[in-house]
Parts: sequence; structure tokens; C-alpha cells
Amino acid sequence: MALSSNFPLLGLLSLLLLYPTTRSTTTTAAIRLHVTQNPAASSTTIPSFREAPAFRNGHTCNKKDTIHIVMPLDANYIRGTMAAVLSILQHSTCPESISFHFLSVHLEPEIHSLIKSTFPYLSFRMYHFDSNRVRGKISKSIRQALDQPLNYARIYMSDILPLDVGRVIYLDSDVIVVDDIAKLWGVDLGDKVLAAPEYCHANITNYFTDTFWSDVNLSRTFEGRQPCYFNTGVMVVDVDQWRKGGYTQKVEEWMAIQKQKRIYHLGSLPPVLLVFAGNIKAVHHRWNQHGLGGDNLEGRCRGLHPGPISLLHWSGKGKPWLRLDSRKPCTVDYLWAPYDLYRSSRVALEE
Repeated sequence: MALSSNFPLLGLLSLLLLYPTTRSTTTTAAIRLHVTQNPAASSTTIPSFREAPAFRNGHTCNKKDTIHIVMPLDANYIRGTMAAVLSILQHSTCPESISFHFLSVHLEPEIHSLIKSTFPYLSFRMYHFDSNRVRGKISKSIRQALDQPLNYARIYMSDILPLDVGRVIYLDSDVIVVDDIAKLWGVDLGDKVLAAPEYCHANITNYFTDTFWSDVNLSRTFEGRQPCYFNTGVMVVDVDQWRKGGYTQKVEEWMAIQKQKRIYHLGSLPPVLLVFAGNIKAVHHRWNQHGLGGDNLEGRCRGLHPGPISLLHWSGKGKPWLRLDSRKPCTVDYLWAPYDLYRSSRVALEE
């Protein structure tokens, strides 16, 4: 169900609370997770989650029509991943036709078991992303979290995924889907390699440094196209065409220039913009209500943008589970909370 642009925030929250998901644990109990900040220690600090209900296909579904969703998988964001998966399944007409592909730097059996126990009927695979692929290629950005190798895994999907996966939806771990994901999957890419909501009112010049714009050769990069900002946390990607066009190498070339000249300040987003901005299939803004995590430095609270909503995205520094745990949530974080399957150790003991 898509959400009306005229719906006030409290009305939106009421709608989300009405959906039939498992919410027997109170919000207070659901926000006690202490998120480990050390990936190496994740094998000894595995959180516990309540088992999600079984979501079944509607009578009009064809199991052969598989929707492939790719997401990064990291111990620090596992709580967000679980909430995102639940939201996708809950709002899908054909949830059994969705196949998840998780990219992870650390292929830990405990995490695989955790996903399996939380979603017993989920179709998913985990893939190792070798951080050596980007060793020496990542430049320091304005926020340390943006410099993690896993943030660059989306650039290497064509090398990681099986050849029979020709098209995917890539989603970050800090999203909640409140519409049928099949609608996004069905976008007609035409001759484009990827589709995403475009934001042409944003000043794309701000994403690159004076060094970039003052270099005659570099500043000509966007000649012949009208570049618009788009967020790489929500994309429909033709993996076959990405592979054939050698786009991983094209993005890497910009990363190499960045190492030499410092032409942008953010992490994996700007080099993708340099390759694709102005040459993508635009989809409705409802599919990426982004920026709910605030800016990249302070993560201050932000409200919803006007218009209908199909996907909420906590891009930026602030993550809803951390703000809820700290008891300093933003209003929009209460839209994420109903999908939180986290079960605190206290609740587990009581059970």
C-alpha cells in the first residue's frame, strides 16, 4: 500500500502499526540493543531476534518470477538489515518470490544462522566481499563510516553475483519499505544500466571540490548530459549491462583520480555519480525518502519530505536503532521501530 502525500506523520505511524507483523514485544523492550562497534568482535556479540512470521505468496504469484535484492551485511547494521527484510516481505504480494543476496566482508556462520532462525522461510545467500579489492583505493572522507570497504561492495556486484542473476534491486541496510517492492522491480530500464530517484534540484557541484571544477579536463566530464544527484542506497541495476560495459573499472578510475587530486569529500557515492549522473532511468521519489539520518557530520533530526512514500531511508549519520537506544529518537525513528525484531537478553531470559 502506497502512502498518501497528505498523510500526517502520526497517521503514517498509525498505518504502519496496523500491519500484521509480530509486535508483541514493547517498543521499550525492542530498543535495548547495544550495537557492537568492532566487527572483529561480532562473532562473540551476536544479538537475538524474534522469529518473523511466515509470509506466503498470493494466488496470482508465479514463483519463477524471482525478484533479486542485494544488501550489504555487517554486524554493526544487522539490526537494520533484519528490519529492512521484514518490511520488504510484509508489504510484498509475492514474498516467496523474493531472493536476498547479502554481501559481507566477514562470512560468519553465526550471522547465517541468525538470519535463518529469524526468517526460516527466507530465500537468501551470503557472498564474501574481499576487502582487498578496494585496499589502497579508498580515500578518507568526511565520516569514518563511509570509508568502510563494504560501502564499496555495490560497485563489485557484477563480479560477485552468479551469472544467472542479471538484474537486482540494491538496498542499503537502513531502509524500510512500505510498498510492494515488485513495483520498483518492474521499472522499465530501457537502454539504461541503472534506475533510481533523481534529485535535479540539488546542486551537484557541491559534491565535488574546487580542484575538480578548476581542472579543465575533469570539469568536462558532464558535457553532453544533464547530471542530477541520485542516492546509491536504492538502485535497480542491470547487472549484465554493468558487466558488459565495464562500469566497475570506470568507477575505479575515478577512485584513482581521487587518491591523487582529492576531487570529492564523500565515500563511494561521488565516483558513481561521475560515471552515471545524467544517464540513468529516473523513478518516482517515493522510492527513496532519503536523508532521515540527518547530515553526515551531526545527524540532526529531519522530517519527511512532501509527497507519497514507498521507501524510508535513514541515510546520514543518525541510525534509528541507535537513537532509539539512546532514548533520544527523532520523530521519524518511530516509523522504523515497528519493524524492529530485536529481542533483548532480558526478554529472552523471561521467555
